[in-house]
This record gives sequence, C-alpha cells and structure tokens, in this order.
Amino acid sequence: MVVSVKLMAIIVGTLGVISFIFGVIAENKKPASGTPIPGDGIVVCKYPGDPTVALGFLSFLFLLASSLAGYLSVFYPYQGKSIPRGAFFKTTTFSAFFNIALFTTGLAITFLVWPMVTEQFHLTRNVHLNLKTACPTAKTGLLGGGAFLSLDSSLLWLVALMLAGNAREDYFDEIDEKGTSAGGLKSSA
Repeated sequence: MVVSVKLMAIIVGTLGVISFIFGVIAENKKPASGTPIPGDGIVVCKYPGDPTVALGFLSFLFLLASSLAGYLSVFYPYQGKSIPRGAFFKTTTFSAFFNIALFTTGLAITFLVWPMVTEQFHLTRNVHLNLKTACPTAKTGLLGGGAFLSLDSSLLWLVALMLAGNAREDYFDEIDEKGTSAGGLKSSA
C-alpha cells in the first residue's frame, strides 16, 4: 500500500472529527445530577443510565489515534525518502505548530479524561453518609471543551503535516543544489 500525504491527512482529519462528535454527544448525554434516595443514615444516589463514560472513552481513543497518526505522518519517509528530524525543526513555523499540536493534544486528553474518571467515580461510589448530598456528576462543559480541543488538535496536526511537506521540499532542494554545484565544479575542472 502506498502511503501518501493526502491519505495521512484524511486519516488524521477523520479521526479528529469522530473524536469531536463522540465528545460532544458525551457532553450532551451527561445527566445534570442523580436522584438522592434517603436510607437509614445514608443517601444512595441513583443515576440514570447514560453513555457518558463510554462515549467519552471513545472520544479519547479517537483523539489518541488522530494524534498518533498526525505525529507519525509528519516524520514518515514518503516515497522512501527520509530526512533528519533536525531539518524539520530548522523552520520556526513548523516548530511552533508542532509544539502547539502536542500541547493541544495533551490539554484535550486532560479535558476528556478528567470528567470521565470523575463521572465513573460518582457512579461507583454512590452511597453517602452526608444526608444533604445533591448526588453530583462530573463538571459540566469539560467533555465539550475536550471535544473542541480534540478537533483543534487534529487541525493543528494537519497544519504541521503541511509545514513538514514544505520542510521536506526545502531539504531536498538544498541537497540538489549542493549536488548540482558540486557536480558543476567537477565537470568544469
């Protein structure tokens, strides 16, 4: 199978959009709170069955897949031609977008994982000794924010991929110029 920049861009973008969709649906399906059921000195919180944790986990997995594909696509040796990694980072623009893409990916992971863990914690530890508990759920808005950051992350990986293509062209043009000028000197001597 021939791997091209276009194919990698489609993969990164598609996985990022799927992550975004799962994250937004997870945010919309999250209940505002549970129902407190008083007992003998305890309160049991009953939460409605919702797919928030599962959808958040799927969003997280697609974010990881999109980011991994984005990272690997930047350094992949297309047409069997690899270049040193340092050649990519000679360009300030590439370095900036690459680092911003990494940071955005980390922030998106944080925004997706934190509410999933919190929500799972609330669902499994639903017996409280505090008789005034309001049966909380995970903080509202974090999954949605994680979804948007996930989409941003995939778009930034696409920009880094385009800038890596420019860095590749510059590197090979530089090599060709050195080879031509060296060849030209040898033939004239």
